[in-house]
Amino acid sequence: MTHACGVDFGTSNSTVGWLRPGASRTAAESLLILEDGKPTLPSVVFFNADDERVTYGREALAEYLEGYEGRLMRSLKSLLGTSLIDGQTEVAGRALPFRALLAQFIGEVKRRAERQAGRPFEQAVFGRPVFFIDDDAGADKLAEDTLAEVARSVGFRDVSFQYEPIAAAFDYEAGIDREELVLIADIGGGTSDFSLVRLGPERAGRTDRREDILANGGVHIGGTDFDKYLSLATVMPLLGHGSHLLSGAAVPSSYYFNLATWHTINQAYTRKSQAQLADLVRDAAEPRKIARLQNLIEDRAGHWLAIQVEAAKIGLSGAERVALSLDRLSPPEELHVGRAEFEAAIGHLVDSVGATVRRLFADAGVTPGDVDTVFFTGGSSGVGLLRRHIAALVPDARAVEGDLFGSIGAGLALDAQRKFG
Repeated sequence: MTHACGVDFGTSNSTVGWLRPGASRTAAESLLILEDGKPTLPSVVFFNADDERVTYGREALAEYLEGYEGRLMRSLKSLLGTSLIDGQTEVAGRALPFRALLAQFIGEVKRRAERQAGRPFEQAVFGRPVFFIDDDAGADKLAEDTLAEVARSVGFRDVSFQYEPIAAAFDYEAGIDREELVLIADIGGGTSDFSLVRLGPERAGRTDRREDILANGGVHIGGTDFDKYLSLATVMPLLGHGSHLLSGAAVPSSYYFNLATWHTINQAYTRKSQAQLADLVRDAAEPRKIARLQNLIEDRAGHWLAIQVEAAKIGLSGAERVALSLDRLSPPEELHVGRAEFEAAIGHLVDSVGATVRRLFADAGVTPGDVDTVFFTGGSSGVGLLRRHIAALVPDARAVEGDLFGSIGAGLALDAQRKFG
């Protein structure tokens, strides 16, 4: 019985796939349960200062929202390939290297998967975006090397990698009965990744699939970026974003960008930042807004605010308008946001993603009319504007939605079996 698994360490959620003996190759049967009967574990760590313990996933988010004192860390994958990975953060008065933070979370994912499977996992295929870092091959290699080092440090003896859209392609291929040219559109929390792949039952048994992969492409834009620009356009103006000082100069935007970006929220809580805000309140043309920002940061409520914005983004996938109950602002406020505002805020991001897809056709030497199917996966593929934009690029292709949070993990499990037996 195989000791190899597939690990989808995601910006927002993580999964582990394992091909159980006698089970089908569907995502439903290959994904291991990691938390509360679900195969997804949100990529979140909470250092609970009140109870002096560490929690993960939904439990971590729940404790944070219940008001426990502590430090919440999310979007850990976004650290890979950046200068931050060699830095550290302060937790409970002690320095915690970011590499150790990643090892702590991935080690927990491994322990939960092994407990569920009833066996150790010594070999793993990890999913990776087409580009961890755009237009920087050195940083991209560093990101993969760092993830491999972290994985080995928690007990994975043999570590291999597969592009996340290719893993999703393997999952889709397991359910088709004829050959197709497929555009895989994997829109995750941190990246949008695409592959043009020839798939089919006769090709599925091949160990070497290089000739079937016509092109890969990606861009470092995903769900957390949609959150960021929705927040900057609708919520941050309530806290003074876009306002001015009495001198006529603009209020520095760094506070708002830090608060709107998941993996930099904690940078807004530094003593230096809080001291600067005290001066800004005195010098602001709209001091009440800056005071509201100051109170939010003093309460360390940045992650709470980001969670409200993320919920609004998700809600706008199915509704024309949503309400954000911002009861932790001072004074509290209810903000109504429409889908049109959201789409205007992320339009430039969607255009960049579309340009990536167009380059993919050129790289592959095919036309959009050659594509039989566009296969959507990844939690952020539910964003309507993005899905419509991609579908319009391949108007003759049928659109298929995979398991948005499980297709990659299931495909990685298939790849793990092929590579490690």
